[in-house]
Amino acid sequence: MKMKKWLSVLAVSSITLTTAVGCGNSADTKGGQASGDVAPPAVEDNSPVTIQYWHSHADVQMGAVNYMIAEFQKKYPNITVEPVYQGAYTDLHKKLQAAIAAKDVPAVTNVEVSALPNFADSGAFANLSAYITRDKMDLSDFSKGMLQAYAFNNKQYGFPLIVSTSVFMYNKTMLDQLGVKPPQTWAEIEDFNKKVTLKENGKTTRYAFSVPGWDTWYMDPWVSNGGGSILSPDNKKTLLDQPDSQKWLNNFYKWTKEGSMHMGYGKGASDTMRQMFLDGKVAMVQHSSAILKTYLENAKFEVGVSFIPGDKERKSHIGGAGIVMMEGAPAKQKEAAWKFIKFMTAAENNIKWAEGTGYLPTHKSVLSTDEGKKYFEKLPQYKAVFDNFDNVVGRPQHPAYPEFSKKYMEVVGKMLLENADPMPLLNDAVKEINTIIADYQ
Repeated sequence: MKMKKWLSVLAVSSITLTTAVGCGNSADTKGGQASGDVAPPAVEDNSPVTIQYWHSHADVQMGAVNYMIAEFQKKYPNITVEPVYQGAYTDLHKKLQAAIAAKDVPAVTNVEVSALPNFADSGAFANLSAYITRDKMDLSDFSKGMLQAYAFNNKQYGFPLIVSTSVFMYNKTMLDQLGVKPPQTWAEIEDFNKKVTLKENGKTTRYAFSVPGWDTWYMDPWVSNGGGSILSPDNKKTLLDQPDSQKWLNNFYKWTKEGSMHMGYGKGASDTMRQMFLDGKVAMVQHSSAILKTYLENAKFEVGVSFIPGDKERKSHIGGAGIVMMEGAPAKQKEAAWKFIKFMTAAENNIKWAEGTGYLPTHKSVLSTDEGKKYFEKLPQYKAVFDNFDNVVGRPQHPAYPEFSKKYMEVVGKMLLENADPMPLLNDAVKEINTIIADYQ
């Protein structure tokens, strides 16, 4: 891949939140080792070492971050971890880009899930596969899709750390009164729309549901759930010109035109959608699971959670960030970084970490622990996610994804802002997307 393309994509990427299962590019769940990748031998070196952890954790998460670092340093008193906040994901990625160019990188960093293929493809991240093999680390307890999201080209570059997924938050009080339940399949959406949408003088005063138009993270699962795919199996072109890959947009156009579906686009759209839901103007909103507590704290009605409905399949995509090791870090820092990564993502710390950050647990085994049971007693709404745990998967894995995904998001924007028929626009966007993809081959 051309370095100039790598730099330009990182500069324009603003996605904050994979083919359906991340192209299946993961290390073996028992710790498979890719050919030619050799971890250093495990040698106990208790001499002092300091590593930096670059992150994008919000202030409300820092209590959990500081607790975890303190517990880690109790276990490894010779390792000092310095957390360094680098802003939002886009800012963090730009600073990583500059650090790589200067050959002065941190040992450990967050990376937003859609940006991982680009960095990994450039050689910026250390392949952890050999470390996994060396330490006989069993990865089978992780959600399969979450693990695959942080692998690329059969190499495991990181682990899920602050993970969210998009779900439907719904006004359970309202739906119970109407005698309806959230649709679980696409076939149920039409009937749901008829029973929930409210119009006065031909104008919608209550939408059945809302899907965000400001981030393709929310739209992508609709493509695959309809039987389509954003990328061809060989990643050499987009399939958004195929009938199954266009069903989502045809439906969005139909539902928005008839006034049963709301979509927000542009600055402030997220806040507007959330307020419409709290005001009873939308019965159900697709939003990040990380925002559930905000809804619970502000709603004057009972809030329920439903997994994204499906047609041919039923998937939702991973958002948030993972934790990775930088390839350019000194060897001693790398060993310390590996210990820190294992500690931060271990099952024994998973529930406390999830509670402290508001993100999802990532291990299956924690669901049946005493801590896990108490977690679900406090947040029973998350059951909808964990009933579909292995259907929470990665985003399309291609180094150009942050760049080419903007092309079909712009199509949605024109549909919403200009009342334009999106299908001719999507076909034009396909040509632009294929040009971008070709430039990476």
